[in-house]
Amino acid sequence: MERDASVLLTDLYQLAMLQGYVEQGMEGTAVFEFFIRKLPSNRAFLLAAGLEQALDYLETLRFTPDELDWLRRRGGFSDRLIDYLGRLRFTGDVHAMPEGTVFFPHEPILRVTAPLPQAQLVETRLINLLHFGTLVASKAVRQVLAAPGKLLIDFGLRRAHGAEAGLLAARACYLAGMAGSATVLAEQRFGVPAYGTMAHSFVQAHDDELEAFAHFAQAQPEHVTLLLDTYDTEAAARKLPALAARLRNANIAIQAVRLDSGDLGEHARRVRRILDDAGLKEVRIFASGSLDETLVSGLVAAGAPIDGFGIGSSLVTSSDAPYLDCAYKLQEYAGRARRKRSEGKATWPGRKQVFRRYGADGCMAEDWLTLEDDALEGEALLQPVMQEGRRLAVSPPLSAVRARAAAQVAGLPEALRRLREAPSYPVYIADALVRLARQVDERTA
Repeated sequence: MERDASVLLTDLYQLAMLQGYVEQGMEGTAVFEFFIRKLPSNRAFLLAAGLEQALDYLETLRFTPDELDWLRRRGGFSDRLIDYLGRLRFTGDVHAMPEGTVFFPHEPILRVTAPLPQAQLVETRLINLLHFGTLVASKAVRQVLAAPGKLLIDFGLRRAHGAEAGLLAARACYLAGMAGSATVLAEQRFGVPAYGTMAHSFVQAHDDELEAFAHFAQAQPEHVTLLLDTYDTEAAARKLPALAARLRNANIAIQAVRLDSGDLGEHARRVRRILDDAGLKEVRIFASGSLDETLVSGLVAAGAPIDGFGIGSSLVTSSDAPYLDCAYKLQEYAGRARRKRSEGKATWPGRKQVFRRYGADGCMAEDWLTLEDDALEGEALLQPVMQEGRRLAVSPPLSAVRARAAAQVAGLPEALRRLREAPSYPVYIADALVRLARQVDERTA
């Protein structure tokens, strides 16, 4: 397995702290947990994603000779630390919620147990991967809830914040229940179905719009989706009956048309009428153009005859909530529970577990946050996934993660599946955890 990124893709303070740990011989076992402090104001739940990439990173963690040479030339780090980094491999254990799991504030979705320098070094990249995957998956599932039964495609690569973001966003969108992505590499790398139509430039490059449509159909006879709004949407739609007859002689069918501007609902109604009157009822209408879940749900609620949506910028940037208040914090070191008491950022100490309980209707009813060894009633959400630096099993196929996400979302109380503000889901703190926090406070006061 090859590394996706250099280990130097980290914060400088990680290396500075590692030098302190190594110089002082602080290599005892540390426990760190990744969690979200609070939900954005317009989210009722989050969907865990990014675990597969996080485990890939941990398994391939190592400094190359070139990276070590650069650190020596840079200065600021001792030869002892450089030699330590040359031998460094991740040898710890990882517990995590499976990807596609619904979760709530203060619930750890990943726990790392490893020698302190190792557990510290991986902080930045783990946050980077888990935060972004979860952020986009949690945005994408809102599109799925906004338009049940519609074809939903990720169109966001060109507006993503970099190549890796665009690629991993496509994976997160598919995981959350969208049908596929326009990003070709996502199909090659992850098996995410790739979808594509045509751009306005293809039409503009031709002197005749109808000729452009015919040429595109001949080039892509199995996937004929024609973009109608380069000049005049309804005028373009009126050209399709004659074109469909010509293409039929070549055993080519127009599968869909795309609308990308203007009043999408009104254009869809007019185009649908034109197509139906011409006997082209099987041609679907696909819409795109600065969409988000609010606009999509409005079109669906208004009965617009649109069969699918391409969603881009707002999706891959999670524009209404572009970051999550997340943290990766030390909860235990050298056998002693640790707790941060910073104002507004206090943490719960110790190795924790989340137990989920369900109601008589099969829906999620309440979660309990407690210590790992405090066996409570309910489903334990954190599972062992890595031991001594190696996966305990091959990561599940994306199709299985996608199925889990769908089942998790279906198991939410109906109020939490609405796009508008919903009541808070109950997450209770067990007495055992409260007692431990009190003991740590007394010890460190």
